[in-house]
Amino acid sequence: MFKFKIVLLLGILYGTIGCSKPNSSNNVTTGDTTKFYKGADVSWVTEMEAAGWYYYDSLGIKTDLFTLLKQKGINAIRLRIWVNPSNGWCNLNDVIAKALRAKQAGMDILLDFHYSDTWADPGKQTKPAAWLNLAFPALVNTLSTYTTQVLQALQQKNIVPKWVQIGNEVDNGMLWEDGRASTNMNQFATLIEAGYKAVKNFNQNIQVIVHVSNGYNNNLFRWLFDGLKNNGAQWDIIGMSLYPDSTNWNSYNTQCLANMNDMINRYNCSVMICEAGMPVNQPAICKQFLTDLIQKVRGIPNHNGIGVFYWEPECYNNWQGYGLGAFDITGKPTDAMNAFLQ
Repeated sequence: MFKFKIVLLLGILYGTIGCSKPNSSNNVTTGDTTKFYKGADVSWVTEMEAAGWYYYDSLGIKTDLFTLLKQKGINAIRLRIWVNPSNGWCNLNDVIAKALRAKQAGMDILLDFHYSDTWADPGKQTKPAAWLNLAFPALVNTLSTYTTQVLQALQQKNIVPKWVQIGNEVDNGMLWEDGRASTNMNQFATLIEAGYKAVKNFNQNIQVIVHVSNGYNNNLFRWLFDGLKNNGAQWDIIGMSLYPDSTNWNSYNTQCLANMNDMINRYNCSVMICEAGMPVNQPAICKQFLTDLIQKVRGIPNHNGIGVFYWEPECYNNWQGYGLGAFDITGKPTDAMNAFLQ
């Protein structure tokens, strides 16, 4: 499934183990302490455009998606990357094409490594076909090398992501079965650490995210990040997904805020909502949800609430069966996107 259960949040900090920083309280943010990030994952955009789907402003004038998003207050773009997808979309070349457009629009970039040839999420963490038969030490080395090679390819185009996400919605680890957290927490931590070190060896200023779904589920986050910390893994930011409906968004936001504050205090790191969404046919309620969520994340002390990203807002008219976008059937942004203007 694409992205139907989701929670997102990020934490930023440096530490010796996990996010922990010796002899510090919660003044842990290491990045830009003045800028709040309002983002969108638009990984489908090139595939949609190739299929003849376009975007329009409020007057019905055909407009570049990145221009439209910038007009709505979006200042960061999230892009997923797959190792060798069967149809080519979201491979390295496709990611570079989208990243160049984001850079031209003056937006920062969050690069989301799935470490798969297809969707990686809480229910599916399938190894890339080329990695299937690797022994675990070789798998760790391959993850590290691949991460570095992707970053080098982007750098050759003068693109340096602000954030790199090691795995996608890794509620129970990644690269199963070797990295399944419930049975191989130590190996999962080793994989996360390999990705972290690959990023930091390439550019120590890039912030590393570990992303988990269901941002309201404190028990899940404590279990996973305790396991990572106790097994020597490091990260800078805890990322969350959050996909409520019209009846529970208020309680989800409240629980997510409590979880974010707990993550900051427990692991001495910052947080970010990496994915959020709500049914496209409820734009007014979605705007309320996003407005409240942005206010809550932005209000976290010491700038430890880094930002909020909407997942694939540009999807409309039931593209790929996905109904949680934020553009109407005519390809125009719904009122939900106005939440990012605050």
